[in-house]
Amino acid sequence: MSQTPRTGKKPAAAPHAADSHDTIRVLGARENNLKDISIEIPKRRLTVFTGVSGSGKSSLVFDTIAAESQRLINETYSAFVQGFMPTLARPEVDVLEGLTTAIIVDQQRMGADPRSTVGTATDANAMLRILFSRLGKPHIGPPSAYAFNVPSVRASGAITVERGNKKAVRATFERTGGMCPRCEGRGSVSDIDLTQLYDDTKSLDEGALTIPGYTPGGWNYRLYSESGLVDPAKPIRKYTKKELQAFLHHEPTRMKIAGINMTYEGLIPRIQKSFLAKDKEGMQPHIRAFVDRAVTFTTCPDCEGTRLSEGARASKIKKVSIADACAMQISDLAEWVRGLDEPSVAPLLTALRDTLDSFVEIGLGYLSLDRPAGTLSGGEAQRVKMIRHLGSSLTDVTYVFDEPTIGLHPHDIQRMNDLLLRLRDKGNTVLVVEHKPETIAIADHVVDLGPGAGTGGGTVCFEGTVEGLRAGDTITGRHFDDRSSVKETVRTPTGTLEIRGASTHNLRDVDVDIPLGVLAVVTGVAGSGKSSLVHGSIPHGEDVVSVDQGAIRGSRRSNPATYTGLLEPIRKAFAKANGVKPALFSANSEGACPTCNGAGVIYTDLAMMAGVATTCEDCEGRRFQASVLEYHLGGKDISEVLAMSVTEAEEFFGDGEARTPAAHKILERLADVGLGYLSLGQPLTTLSGGERQRLKLATHMGDKGGIYVLDEPTTGLHLADVEQLLGLLDRLVDSGKSVIVVEHHQAVMAHADWIIDLGPGAGHDGGTIVFEGPPAKLVADRATLTGEHLAAYVGA
Repeated sequence: MSQTPRTGKKPAAAPHAADSHDTIRVLGARENNLKDISIEIPKRRLTVFTGVSGSGKSSLVFDTIAAESQRLINETYSAFVQGFMPTLARPEVDVLEGLTTAIIVDQQRMGADPRSTVGTATDANAMLRILFSRLGKPHIGPPSAYAFNVPSVRASGAITVERGNKKAVRATFERTGGMCPRCEGRGSVSDIDLTQLYDDTKSLDEGALTIPGYTPGGWNYRLYSESGLVDPAKPIRKYTKKELQAFLHHEPTRMKIAGINMTYEGLIPRIQKSFLAKDKEGMQPHIRAFVDRAVTFTTCPDCEGTRLSEGARASKIKKVSIADACAMQISDLAEWVRGLDEPSVAPLLTALRDTLDSFVEIGLGYLSLDRPAGTLSGGEAQRVKMIRHLGSSLTDVTYVFDEPTIGLHPHDIQRMNDLLLRLRDKGNTVLVVEHKPETIAIADHVVDLGPGAGTGGGTVCFEGTVEGLRAGDTITGRHFDDRSSVKETVRTPTGTLEIRGASTHNLRDVDVDIPLGVLAVVTGVAGSGKSSLVHGSIPHGEDVVSVDQGAIRGSRRSNPATYTGLLEPIRKAFAKANGVKPALFSANSEGACPTCNGAGVIYTDLAMMAGVATTCEDCEGRRFQASVLEYHLGGKDISEVLAMSVTEAEEFFGDGEARTPAAHKILERLADVGLGYLSLGQPLTTLSGGERQRLKLATHMGDKGGIYVLDEPTTGLHLADVEQLLGLLDRLVDSGKSVIVVEHHQAVMAHADWIIDLGPGAGHDGGTIVFEGPPAKLVADRATLTGEHLAAYVGA
């Protein structure tokens, strides 16, 4: 509350009415599994939302509070601007009061643009360009001359300029950009293998093109076969030089093809625009496979991968070009900038130092500014986004974080906590969805959702202080001070996996023997080289099953039942019980509702405004035609089965009339990895990174592979669920598998048979093995950062 200064005899003035809005009030929230909950969240404080996976944390924080805030802000823009924004539906909630502007800092990987780098995603690159345009010798032009996203343009001609009554002044136009003309600012050039584009023994009429999306009869195909520039009945190998030039390299030209005005251009530039301008990671699997086959990428020989023109590379400050600066590790770049003392750009240098210091402080000092944004992990992407907000002048904003400690070593979590508190102390409301006790401990206010997951959750079990949570009888409260003890006896390895001379990224010629037949944990601070060692050096053969947190390839029609192969035995069981075809029980095949084609929703394209999705009125979102829903198995129709959670379905298919051993086996695995709360028909696009990884793990558990490589499987897991995961890892090892886990969670480290600790620092300060041995020895030695934190954790 604001206080009015007291003067001689006057009493203190009453608080101003504007200062009374100190809470965000939520009344009757029913989004997803929330059960009509009402809650008050204090503003300008740090509130942590916790609870088991699937208890409704994200539904409350992201899908209700943040979604409504963003929707209300979007409505303040003109209809024209709103047309370029996603249309957000109003959340299922009775009252939301006291909202402020919400900024969501999530774990979505950063842009799929191949020209996006760590430097362009923050302000660091822009500030460096201004710095070089002021101080670089020789001077080559304005800041755009150092930008690899800006091409150089020169034009001349009669440009009419009106000044009062005077007209027509001849002028030339010139812009100096920093883009390398050969690779167009991408750093790599592509070479296309023509044999993968077409079969030259065939003619176009015989279906010569073998490119995805170029099927005979389709518009992509007819563009060439009906262009009149080549003979469609002649095999491609018999084309004249002129025909081949027109077919492969023709400039874009407007012409009439099949009676329609179209732009014709050669096959190669067309492929480059449609396939190579996009990031490979965001492509559908069959298109990505085609690009892998048809295209080889090599470092651009002109700019040597720096993306910059010759002029931009030649201009230097103290013998350092902008390409050298962007290639430096950020912690080194920060030191270099500190050494520049130039009064003419003093404010710019201060701002640049602050930005670079934020990188180091947040534990990302090991990155370089030229690192492609698409290669950052989810946790790294979230921390890069944070840097943009740390320097922001905005206050009284609501920042919403989704597990900011993911991918962080206990040593780095302390830094993250300091940053969250700094955002709060600027006068912001900070809402954090989190499982780690170290971050829950710094909260001013805690909201614990539960008690279970899915339909068993969605209620507020506790709200109050951290001390109150500890003393309370909720699952989080009971497990808050759980500490695993280090294993006294460890398993004996059955063999070793030898890695020799590993030098991927920052690894320094590492030799290590990873024991097999045991639970081996690879750990170390963020950026120390763990992923480089595990993913870059372990050979990917039939025997290795690698389970990461990458996006699951699939459309919005995919769900856990289709992804795990569970739908197959379920469809067969329904077909057998009713004496009909299995295809009827697929929403992607014969059983689909004809109105929505089995999607459950109808997507309406509103031309100049963003499209909207509405629940299909015919099938009411069930996805199947009415006649299919008349067939039952165990008293349930197929849509009711797909609405079940894994736990319910496991019971349903376990015995009785619906007993289906093949389905039950898959459901058991899903429950084993802690996904008992997922519903079978939930779209894969709604799953978090941790849920995706555990879904992949459940799918691969039946594989014949002998070595399982897991990348932080505790991501998104509640303290209580970690125990279940450790039990699962034990069962995998006891069944004769070798499990290698990249992990920061101390409970997993304490439970390991063997630990490999990388470090001692991040980036070029890491990349060596600082410890290998059983966890008890790591705790006893306390020679590394991990050893110190693990010793403190187990209370040694």
